[in-house]
Amino acid sequence: MAALAAGALAMTGCSDDSDSASSERPPVPKPEATYGGVLEAAEAPAPAGFTQLNIEGVKINAPQGWEVDQGEGMLCMRPPGQDTCGYGAVEVRPKAAQRHPDNWPKRDSSFHKDDGWAADPTTCRSLTTAEAGNVGIKESTLHLIGDGLTTHADGLKSHYSTWKVTCENDDTFEVRLWFLPESDVLVYVWSVDQRYDSLYLTIAESMDVTEYKQRIREEEERRNRDRDRDNDRDQDQGDNQDDD
Repeated sequence: MAALAAGALAMTGCSDDSDSASSERPPVPKPEATYGGVLEAAEAPAPAGFTQLNIEGVKINAPQGWEVDQGEGMLCMRPPGQDTCGYGAVEVRPKAAQRHPDNWPKRDSSFHKDDGWAADPTTCRSLTTAEAGNVGIKESTLHLIGDGLTTHADGLKSHYSTWKVTCENDDTFEVRLWFLPESDVLVYVWSVDQRYDSLYLTIAESMDVTEYKQRIREEEERRNRDRDRDNDRDQDQGDNQDDD
């Protein structure tokens, strides 16, 4: 995956259907079960060593020294030395399934299936094969950590899924996904670099979708007003034709 062309900058400051994958795994909670009644809190600054980023109202902290690419519908954080949004990188995608042509990862609750780690889970992403993209997949297994949920800075809980994937050449790699299905926002580690094992969770936990959800509500209200105005205009035109 090539790096996004728009908005690259260096961070130098401080600063949520069908058959389940396995009956041994807990069932996918209903969307409402992943959300609690949370009071809106005052916005906290990013901790030292991080810079707060914002994509379409989704706020999340980027580690100092990581490069950031931002384009329409996606923000990518790349660890030092990584030139593309691939191995080791963290993606943040608002309206993730809505924008994806296959409705991934919401489609059929892909985020809770063994082969749900990608919309097209057929290509190896190990360190030695990720760039070439010419090695296939032998098997992949979903692992849920604890209750399979992660609480974020705004108090919302996402589905937290991890996969261990084995390639045809016996290389292995790991994929991580935090998904809010109701808000349709994801944080995605395309292929884990173990040097940043705990840092990935710290990044994901910092996400706050309060502003994003407010924007979605305002968009919906605006669409409803526009629809009502159009309906009223059509009604008025129909009444005028009846009078003629």
